[in-house]
Amino acid sequence: MNNHIEKIRSTIAPLRKGLVKHPVFHRIKEPEHIQLFMQHHVYAVWDFMSLLKTLQRELTCVSVPWFPNGDADTRYLINEIVVGEESDVDMEGKRTSHFELYLEAMRQSGADTREINLFLMTLRESGDFEKAFEAAGTPLEARSFVNFTFSVVREAKPHVVAAVFSFGREDLIPDMFISLISDLERNFPENLSTFRYYLERHVEIDGGHHGALAMKMVSTLCGDDEAKWKEATSAVEECLRMRMELWDAVLHATVLC
Repeated sequence: MNNHIEKIRSTIAPLRKGLVKHPVFHRIKEPEHIQLFMQHHVYAVWDFMSLLKTLQRELTCVSVPWFPNGDADTRYLINEIVVGEESDVDMEGKRTSHFELYLEAMRQSGADTREINLFLMTLRESGDFEKAFEAAGTPLEARSFVNFTFSVVREAKPHVVAAVFSFGREDLIPDMFISLISDLERNFPENLSTFRYYLERHVEIDGGHHGALAMKMVSTLCGDDEAKWKEATSAVEECLRMRMELWDAVLHATVLC
């Protein structure tokens, strides 16, 4: 394994441990708790796609005329994840995106989808994130999370986007959700079957060969450039801190409910 990759893992280990072991996962004991969790987390499910699409734009060819672009293994990783995220299968074998699957899981659980739908509708019509946040009443920590993601997207430095994508999202999700799946199976009835299916799909997909390919992508993009490795590490740390603030907000909301 690339020494720089191991150095990033060592640097973020305390933050990663804090996220995976966050008390919010032990706090989720009632249906209202999981509903609040989903109403916050859905923003991270949505904005993940813009990180992925930025990588697809920067590291593959999505324009015509087509020309081969970049590393073939990286193209494979990006395109395979896009297929899975945009057109996976639901519990009945019907094609759907993971975001749409998450919305269905929210509806089944009784979580309110009006906020995220109003946010997306306003953003689509206006192109103004702040206007969309205000219209939807998006929680402050979810706003901060999305704003950080789109600061990375707008800057569009491939090595930074890839590092945030790999260490802050893909590499984190399996460990973070395994404990939640176990608690769901013990504590909640079948009205959370779609959410459980969504989580299991992420553990299955993100916990497999995608992880190794994602690390290779970061290594390829950073190369031997110490400045790029430093910039990538800093962005990953900030991404994890944003996620911690999001989980803290969910925990606080469950205490108040």
